[in-house]
Amino acid sequence: MTKVLVTGGLGFIGSHIVDLLIEKDYEVVIVDDISTGSKENLNKDAKFYKTDICDPDLKSIFEKEKIEFVLHQVAQVNVRRSVSDPRFDAEVNILGSINLLECCREFDVKKIVYASSGGAVYGEPQYLPVDEEHPIRPLCPYGASKYSVENYLFIYWKNFNLDYATLRYSNVYGPRQDPFGEAGVVAIFTDKLLRNKSPVIFGDGNQTRDFVYVEDVVNANLIAMEKETRSKEFNIGTGIETSVNDIYERLKKITNSNASAVHGDPVLGEVRRICLDIKLAQKELGWKPQINLDEGLRKTVEWFKKKKWG
Repeated sequence: MTKVLVTGGLGFIGSHIVDLLIEKDYEVVIVDDISTGSKENLNKDAKFYKTDICDPDLKSIFEKEKIEFVLHQVAQVNVRRSVSDPRFDAEVNILGSINLLECCREFDVKKIVYASSGGAVYGEPQYLPVDEEHPIRPLCPYGASKYSVENYLFIYWKNFNLDYATLRYSNVYGPRQDPFGEAGVVAIFTDKLLRNKSPVIFGDGNQTRDFVYVEDVVNANLIAMEKETRSKEFNIGTGIETSVNDIYERLKKITNSNASAVHGDPVLGEVRRICLDIKLAQKELGWKPQINLDEGLRKTVEWFKKKKWG
């Protein structure tokens, strides 16, 4: 049975990846320090190590478990935190990833799939939708750190023959997203509206994002792990711009909430508009999103309702 390591396997996206891998009969090992993940998300059929990816002892897990593939989901993902504490952002996202890459190199891992950010690495778009050839000009330390690791992946591939695929996610949403810890406007708004509390919209709310459902992102990870591709970087999104105001209005309707949004100051380091061109992923991975926004939002709201009152 093929053995796969999922970093951040107790987190929002990582735990869904673990579930799919186990469903597909992979043997799964999880590394997670539970700083943002949750023990509630632990699949009973996975082997779990409570470990930080920055820990030098990470190599002992590779030595013991004979890892063949790595799906690297761990990151400091909060743009605001990256701006206020860029050192911490770099320690987790860059140094932690280098520690992981060293383990992959030493123990002959076949391939690593890396979760990057299509919402942050490109910076303010020069054109929309943004394709993989767009200039890289991140506006925040988070985007800079994610792109830095992309460069290290290329170096390890060229020098040590470590195969990889980078998935540049747009704004991922869905069940298990933490409305308190992680960045994620859908989760935050859903939680507030279900409690009839006023969500905060930063700025005027006309900023746009490309919202992709977590199940679609998970499928992209599995395909990228299993398939050999010519390209190494892929946008994973929908190619559709949706404003934050629109998300609020859709969720307000789905939740039947009476709460009205309030507006706060714009967030430093966040782009104004973004959506991703996904033609390369369609062409080389044979991947495209299956869940449209309204269906995804309904599924997300239902999960929040069950979690809170089920």
